[in-house]
Amino acid sequence: MRILTVNLKHHLTALVAVVLLCSTATAEQAPVELFDRLQSATEAEAPRVVQEIKAEWSKSGSAAMDLLLRRGREAIEKGDYPLAIEHLTALTDHAPQFAEGYHARAEAYFRADLYGPALDDLEKTLALNPSHFDAIFGLAVMFQEFGELRKAAELYRKVLALHPNHDNAREALSRLKRDGIGREL
Repeated sequence: MRILTVNLKHHLTALVAVVLLCSTATAEQAPVELFDRLQSATEAEAPRVVQEIKAEWSKSGSAAMDLLLRRGREAIEKGDYPLAIEHLTALTDHAPQFAEGYHARAEAYFRADLYGPALDDLEKTLALNPSHFDAIFGLAVMFQEFGELRKAAELYRKVLALHPNHDNAREALSRLKRDGIGREL
């Protein structure tokens, strides 16, 4: 198990570098004006804008692929992670340029405690859509779980730069700062 941890740490380090270097790329499938609106949204307005962005991210362009995404998400909600992974693997096999398929499967893998495949899918998600704030948040959570607290804080700040009203990222960063991690010098 020690070897797996070491390999995951190297993988995480490489992945965070990719995320931070791609910070100026525009989001796949989500119009830039939605991100502009998100930047200036109040706490009350932000959830509606986020919902619009996620709706855009969830459009594969194919009714069949959208159905696989929906079935995968439903299986995740029911806690049937093997079924979710099956649906979402079919989706990523048939639509390899669809970032949201990888993101959803990363969530299923993570919930099934399969961190290596979850990291791989987060990497693919962010390669296709560097502004995917939920994928960046997921990566930050994994960094935090692996004890890479400074890198987690850096990623939480990246999430907040894209989505200033992301409550979970704000709370996580606040907890890290209370513990003396992630403070700006």
